[in-house]
Amino acid sequence: MRGYLMVFCLICCTANGQVVYSITEETESGASVGNIAKDLGIDAATLSARKFRMITSSSKQYFNINASTGALSVNEPIDREQLCELKSACLLNYELVLENPLELYRMEFKVLDINDNSPSFPLSEYHINVPEFLSPGARFTLPNAQDLDEGTNSVQNYTLSPDEHFHLEMQTRGDGSKYPELVLKKALDREQQATHRLVLTAKDGGNPPKSGDVPVIVTVLDTNDNAPEFEHSVYKASILENSPSGTLVVQVHATDLDEGPNGEVRYSFSNTTSADLQRMFLIHPHTGEVTVNGALAVQRPLLEMLIEARDNGAFGLSSTAKLLVEVTDVNNHGPEITITSLSSPIPEDAVPGTVIALLSITDKDPGENGKVTCQIPDNLPFQLKPSLENYYSLVTSRLLDRELISGYNVTITATDLGSPPITAQKTLWVQISDVNDNAPVFSADTFDVFVEENNPLGAFLYQVSASDPDMGENGRVTYMLRNSTVAGSALASFLSVSLANGSIYATRAFDFEQLRNFSFQVEAKDSGSPALSAAITVNVYISDQNDNAPAILYPTSQNGSVAVEVVPRLADEDYLVTKVVADDEDNAQNAWLSYHLAHSSDSTLFRLAPHSGELRTTRSMRSTDFLKHKVVVVVQDHGDPPLSSTVTVGILLADTLPQALPDFDDSGEPPPLLNATNIYLIVSLACVSCILAAAAAAAAQLMIIRSIAIACTCFPAPTSHQTCWRSLVWVN
Repeated sequence: MRGYLMVFCLICCTANGQVVYSITEETESGASVGNIAKDLGIDAATLSARKFRMITSSSKQYFNINASTGALSVNEPIDREQLCELKSACLLNYELVLENPLELYRMEFKVLDINDNSPSFPLSEYHINVPEFLSPGARFTLPNAQDLDEGTNSVQNYTLSPDEHFHLEMQTRGDGSKYPELVLKKALDREQQATHRLVLTAKDGGNPPKSGDVPVIVTVLDTNDNAPEFEHSVYKASILENSPSGTLVVQVHATDLDEGPNGEVRYSFSNTTSADLQRMFLIHPHTGEVTVNGALAVQRPLLEMLIEARDNGAFGLSSTAKLLVEVTDVNNHGPEITITSLSSPIPEDAVPGTVIALLSITDKDPGENGKVTCQIPDNLPFQLKPSLENYYSLVTSRLLDRELISGYNVTITATDLGSPPITAQKTLWVQISDVNDNAPVFSADTFDVFVEENNPLGAFLYQVSASDPDMGENGRVTYMLRNSTVAGSALASFLSVSLANGSIYATRAFDFEQLRNFSFQVEAKDSGSPALSAAITVNVYISDQNDNAPAILYPTSQNGSVAVEVVPRLADEDYLVTKVVADDEDNAQNAWLSYHLAHSSDSTLFRLAPHSGELRTTRSMRSTDFLKHKVVVVVQDHGDPPLSSTVTVGILLADTLPQALPDFDDSGEPPPLLNATNIYLIVSLACVSCILAAAAAAAAQLMIIRSIAIACTCFPAPTSHQTCWRSLVWVN
């Protein structure tokens, strides 16, 4: 450290002077600067011997000294701007050191500037943002140009390319420096011109002068002064009704002359668009695509919506466009049948035209697809009649009969006119209620009842039955006897009938011989209101029991005496002695009678016809035959068991009718001859004249009796027999 200080002191102490040179920059190598030896007063010949050297702080050796002559020349061109940058004075300091003796000389090289640099701007271009709402007079600072030259060679002034909206003004700072300003002279409209390209030129004072340019780009900042505008005020589109979700309907587009958020457009449905339509369609907020959202449940073919386009400015501006969507109908809805009212059951006596039901038939499709035809089967007693719009009345078309059909399934078929058509059906159950329109009906017009006589009291005779096709009380049948008389007595004294089931019972025992048949009416009445009734005739036939023995009508006896028949004394063979006439009040085989001789005083003289009861002679009478005979005749019916009656007939052989009849109560042998003869002779002689007349009358009477007897055997009915024989008795 001491050594250095000594050297420094030495240098300082031995520094003899300073030489200043001026040299322009960019001087070429080898150019002469001066003669250092001469300028310092040093012998040039000693330079080399004294070991001179040049010391500088610069990294480059810009100068050379000729050791022989001491001439100072440029070793390397100097760039003042590189060497001194922005310093106003550019100086290079050198020290010239000589040894033996040591001497130090200062050399100062002043580098002079030449106009070798053009003005330049720090950036390649400058951007200025100017809001379009600014008024004229607004100022904007422009960049300063830099020029590495100095003095007059540096930037002296600025110019601006011509523009109707801007001009250039120079301003002075407090330190006296000047700077350019851009002044707005006319209001801007970004939508007309969003960018203004200006050129700022800086010029120096060199000779010739140099200049530098820089683009100045003025960007007009947007103000939200424009609302979005649609390409069309009305958009029209058509889609099918069954378009699936996501189907593109239309794409609307609106432009906004503003930029940034002020020009960003969002789409939406206006608030005036119905909520139903906003549910059916979606609009993309950025692209403006309107698409189907779900099913298109529309009631009209033309849908009207308002679409709003709004920008994203701080105070968003908006505009609207109308969207008309025509929905082309597809027959995708079937008819809907709604029963608004139904009257069931309906009475079977309802007059034709009675309204049963009111139907509402609708189809959501419009046009032909929504028109509906409606029908019911032809075989039903009903018809459909249009009522109000979309309403039909189901009415009766003819009379009903519950007894034939108690209810109907009415299938209503509704078909629209679409292509292909859609059909819907609905079935109604129409029940028919009963009306008392049917009287009870018996299975036949009459009933025949057969009952044996002598029946017990309360005996069941018969059960009549009537049916009534009505139901409930209208079909519940009760039975009663219609008021009448039988054989002069009230019917109720003979019969009774069950009110509930029509069973007929006898209230007395019948007697065939007194009453063989009778008729009465049973009335069947329903419980309807008013009640209906029907009657049937019941014929009661009383069948016979063998409860009567034959009754002998002829010959008859009085007071227990024997009936006497007078036969001519000399009667021929097969002479009709008499005819036993009998009657049986019974009927049929119980009244079929047969006649038999139970006893005869002379079995060879008489015979009895078993069927007719005729008693005839079997041979001619002889004079030797007894005058008095006695026969017992048995009359028997064919009942089971059979019943019989007997009659004793006395036969007197005489040519004339005696005045007094003999007694036939003995055994039947002939009485003493004298007594009998005397009696007959006395009678004959006393009444000879009367005998002749009586004989004639008797003969006539006998002929009448024989004719009536023969006729009575020909009558088939027992009653006729009885009447006939009674007549015979009367004649006798």
